[in-house]
Formats: sequence, C-alpha cells, structure tokens
Amino acid sequence: MKVLINAGPWLTVPPPGYGGIENVVATLVPPLRERGVHVVLASVGASTLDVDELISVYDEGQFTELQKPYNQVMGIAHAHQARLVAELRARDDIDLVHDHLEVVGPAILAALGGPPVLHTLHWDLRKHPDFYGAFPSSIAVNGVSESQLARAPDALRAASLGAIHLATPLTDRELRATRGDHFVVMGRICQLKGQHVAARLCQKLGLPLVLAGPVSGRNTSAELDVVAQNPYHPLYGHPDVRYHLDQVSRYLDDELVRWVGAVAGPARDYLYASARAALFPIQWDEPGGTAVVEALALGVPPIGLRRGCLPEIIDHGRTGFLADTEEELAEWVLRVDELDPEECRAEARRRFSPSVMADRYLELYERVART
Repeated sequence: MKVLINAGPWLTVPPPGYGGIENVVATLVPPLRERGVHVVLASVGASTLDVDELISVYDEGQFTELQKPYNQVMGIAHAHQARLVAELRARDDIDLVHDHLEVVGPAILAALGGPPVLHTLHWDLRKHPDFYGAFPSSIAVNGVSESQLARAPDALRAASLGAIHLATPLTDRELRATRGDHFVVMGRICQLKGQHVAARLCQKLGLPLVLAGPVSGRNTSAELDVVAQNPYHPLYGHPDVRYHLDQVSRYLDDELVRWVGAVAGPARDYLYASARAALFPIQWDEPGGTAVVEALALGVPPIGLRRGCLPEIIDHGRTGFLADTEEELAEWVLRVDELDPEECRAEARRRFSPSVMADRYLELYERVART
C-alpha cells in the first residue's frame, strides 16, 4: 500500500518540541513502514523523519506565522495543499491519503475527487460548526477518542470510522529514573490545561510542582517580561500570555512551584520519569491526551479531572486517579503512592504502543481503500 500522509506546513516531523499532530505522525510512520507501507509525507523540507518520499512547499515550519492576522497567513495552508493536489494529479499510484490538516485538508481533498481519504480529527469538534455540520460525505474520518466523537455534529459522526487512541514511542524504551518528590504538569501553558489549579493545589498541600511548557513560544520569565512591559508587543494580549501573568505567575516561587519553560528530548523524558505523579487538572474536554499516555509509559501515575478522554485512558484506582472537583483531586494526590508504576507501564505497552496504533490505522486504511 502506498499512502500519502499530510502533516501540514506548520512544524517539522518530528517537531523540535511542542507539536501534537507532528508527534502523532512521527510515531505512526515507522511502524507503518515496518509493515510494508510506502509513505509519502507532505510536510516541510526540514523534516527529518525517515520516509520513502517527502514533498513540501516550505523549507521550514510556518507555525510562528499563525500569530499574525488571518488575512496575512491564510495562503500558507492552501499553498501547502496545492502542492499536495499537484502531486496527486501527477501520479496514479497513491492508494490512500491520510490527512491531518484542519479543515483545509478535507475541504480541498473532497473537491479534488482523487484517491480515498481518511482524515484524522485532532481537535475540539465544537470548532468550525458550519463546516463540520455539512461535512463532505466522500471523506472518511476517525477521532482520537470516543469522547471527542460523541461531541461531533451528526454529519461528522456519520463519516466516522471510530476512534484510535494516540500512542507514544516511550512504550518501546526502557527509560527509568529514580522517583523524586516533585509533581509535574507537562504541556503548553494555557487556560485549558489548568496549570493554575495544579499550582494552587500543590502550594496549599506543600508539594513541589514543576510546570513544563512554553507560554506562546516563550520559555523564561525574562522573555515574558519583554512582552508584558510593552502594550504594543504583538503577544501582549495573547490569551496564553495573559493566563500565565494573571493566573499562574502568582503561585511561582522558584522553590515549591516552578515554571521551567519548554523541555525537550532526554531532559523532558527524565523530568517526567522522575516525577511522583503527573497532574491533569484540565479545564476542557481534552480530545487526545498524549501527555497522559506518555506518563503511563514512563511509569508516572496520572491524576486528573474526569473530563474528555481521560476516563478512556486512565483506569481509576489501578493506573491513575480521576476526580470530579479540585477538592477531590487534592485527596487523590495525597494517595498517589497507592498506585503501582509497573502497572502503568504495562497498560501503556498493551494499549498505547506505536505498533498498536499502526495496526489500527492499517485496518482503517484497508476499509477506506475498499470503498
């Protein structure tokens, strides 16, 4: 089977740090190729993932351009997609397109009428109600959790072939670290992740907490000060910046509660693996939960609010704890040592390994290719 996987023009595959969709693609492609799939990747030229073919318009990722007004950046996704369409028109050997480009991908591919398409939904499906409410019937989709699909419009659910949970290559590594005393929240600093809840809770309980993630691309207090002190800075009113300054920074003391910015590579894995637990006080219905899966793979018990995909990933009382309120979350945090890290690792290998995800996608590829 020859599959064109469209990762979009925003970040390299794999990404240098933050990059949810690009990390998913980077996790999926190697086991697909091990199973004999010929992969044509549509990404940016600087991508380093081993693939059979790479097509691109942009040499570097265009993610930073998304901070600009829409009328200045609207052509980026379309230029990328035009290159993909030209490739499909120039050849007849692509069996299937696996698309990951939000809205622009399925809209253009449906109009093209080319090879069969599977479009993976990575985001909150309450967005784009006009588009999803009349989703093109020629495009098949899959979600990344059943919870996500349950909130989809009828037209989108009708096109759905089900959900495939996200995976992590950490299940294939024997990464172990001495368990420390600190708790960790891993991910972009934003209201939806609820870092202010974790900081407030740990400060109240006297527990060390590390917040690891960028604030709108900024990774130090000095970088944020440049933004905060200049009302004319393009990021001055950015929601993530305001959230950090107004709701998170009050709890930071560089001793009990620390913000360390984005952490990547082995340093990130060690910070995670050495944590006593990973906290997920999410303030929205999280669709995918990559960070939860990574915590399990590293033997770090996840403790979070019972929202979104978390009840599908965490087996309450066995591989983590789920709470309905902040007060209940605090109670479970104090009982984290009742959880067995080896049980977490075993669950991650069984359910969230790259090979499991690849086998599930191959099943969908075959279903879509037959239609």
